[in-house]
Amino acid sequence: MRRMMAVCNKELQAYFLSPTSYFAFAVYVLMTSLLFYSSFVYYQPSIVDYRLVLGDTLSMLLFVVPLLTMRLVAEEFRQGTDELLLTSPARVTEIIFGKYLASLAILVVLILCSLVYPLIMSFFGELDLTSVWLSALGLFFLGGSMMAIGLFASTLSQHQMVSAVAGFIILLVLWMLDSFAGNTGSALQQWLDPFALTNRFDSFTKGVLSGPDILYYVTLSGLFLLLSIQIVERKRWR
Repeated sequence: MRRMMAVCNKELQAYFLSPTSYFAFAVYVLMTSLLFYSSFVYYQPSIVDYRLVLGDTLSMLLFVVPLLTMRLVAEEFRQGTDELLLTSPARVTEIIFGKYLASLAILVVLILCSLVYPLIMSFFGELDLTSVWLSALGLFFLGGSMMAIGLFASTLSQHQMVSAVAGFIILLVLWMLDSFAGNTGSALQQWLDPFALTNRFDSFTKGVLSGPDILYYVTLSGLFLLLSIQIVERKRWR
């Protein structure tokens, strides 16, 4: 645990020293603010429902998460510091989980930024607070699984942009999984629907805390963290 937290602290320092992190935060805040303005202020100021705003801003994670995770492992490969890290007393599992914890801390900051919008909306009418808090919790689980996928993509290359593109493609495929079979109600669509990233998020926005939905996001995160560990382990023994 101590070594994992040391890796986490190192990554957090790197996040706050990296211009890319500030760029990703700026893009997220700017775009979600514009979407909030168009969804709430411009079109429907009389409807005080956070879900109408959240649905528009959610897709920004597709672009921001790869930017925030692309350097996690790729930068170690590029600078050659992976050899020092892998020969240290820390196990690969501790290294990967330490980096993942740092990305989750950044995700919490993003979610706190998103909570400014329901706060503003609360001045114009009564909000369903249960829905707001569960939506924030759902955003944490959804974002956490996306961070794990981004971390996995970062293990695939020593080039950060290649990792970012790979992460974006994987996230986009999982995001649109339910669209591949079209809106036909076919057996294929029914089979793919539960695995789409956003479909599991809907219950949170409705104020429902569903065990299977949480399990889906936790399992997805665990799967990609496991794949990340396997890839780094393989490079360790080359």
